[in-house]
Amino acid sequence: MASILVTHTARFLRGPDDQVYTTDPVLDYAFFTRYLSVFDTVGVAARVRRVEKGCEDLPRASGPNVSFRDLPDYRGPWEFLRTRKTLTGPLREAIHAHDAHCLRVPCAHTTLAWRELLNRGAPFGLEIAGDPAESLSRGAYPSILRPLARWVATRDLRIQCITAGATAYVTREALQRRYPPAHNTFTTHYSSIDLPPEAMIDAPRTDFRDAGRLIFVGTLAVLYKAPDVLIRAVARIDRPNVRLNIVGDGAERAGLESLAASLGLGSRITFHGKVPAGTAVRERLDAADLFVLPSRGEGLPRAMIEAMARGLPCIGSDTAGIPELLPPEDRVPPGDVDALARKIVALLDDPKRMRQASRRNLEVSQDYARRTLAPRREAFYAELRRICCPER
Repeated sequence: MASILVTHTARFLRGPDDQVYTTDPVLDYAFFTRYLSVFDTVGVAARVRRVEKGCEDLPRASGPNVSFRDLPDYRGPWEFLRTRKTLTGPLREAIHAHDAHCLRVPCAHTTLAWRELLNRGAPFGLEIAGDPAESLSRGAYPSILRPLARWVATRDLRIQCITAGATAYVTREALQRRYPPAHNTFTTHYSSIDLPPEAMIDAPRTDFRDAGRLIFVGTLAVLYKAPDVLIRAVARIDRPNVRLNIVGDGAERAGLESLAASLGLGSRITFHGKVPAGTAVRERLDAADLFVLPSRGEGLPRAMIEAMARGLPCIGSDTAGIPELLPPEDRVPPGDVDALARKIVALLDDPKRMRQASRRNLEVSQDYARRTLAPRREAFYAELRRICCPER
């Protein structure tokens, strides 16, 4: 028997039935069962808040052979600093109770786990899912501690990568250049996306007459995906048929709705809130003409890959892994409202280019199909088992 501890930055809920639930449908039980392809049990160290109701319709994250080690539900750098001492004990206990350790970074409490493993001289692996230099850039996270948090997080991630026994990145090259792995260690790359065959259409789109339906899919908890930039860009496009659908929810939604109203966009922007993953999201994508994600910072955006699998033309920013998905002509500098507005209009006005983008994006999405990524993940998990628990 071999067990693995996975540290995760997401928040979860523990319901009255003592099971753990997630508000992010991507992080359901199936997500964590991936590790069971090599390990016998999985423990997840993450922030968990106990609730007495409200879990009935949420996806469950815990289940057979997948359990959670509840950490305090801190929010932001201030609360992290205040709860740091209460985080240390549960993390130490979780580390001691498992044979192998996979740290998903960047993440504040994962850094505490990393320091504990270093002190013990214990091997560990990293799954690098994002770039704190960009996700904590100006405008992406509203906190007086943002510059310090950004400097500390980027420094720590560089050191974490060169001290890990194995590394897995969500990008092919982008994150590897900024945060290189140690020499002569196992390294691979794969996205955390799960694209089953039904997520991909059979042929590219061909009909883009009167195109104007834009879609954004992403969290509204913070602004690193830049929905505010997209809203301002739409306000500069004087075309009634250009409408924006925003799929996602979070603390910044009210402010974004106020921004849209102040710009006179109330009738041209629809906030759909949280939409269940899978069929429901695909239906929203199929009803759109153009996917736009002008992120200030990214690892490798799952939502964009899902849109590409539906044959959608896409516009993104020149940040982190997006250049691995889109060619230069479909990208804009982060935060540049005017450039984004011009790019949207230029693409909508060119049906031939839209058809070419649909074909190219559908082809690129094949690289992220389940059948392609699963062997890389399992090879990484097998290496973790080899270096962390060779006798088991």
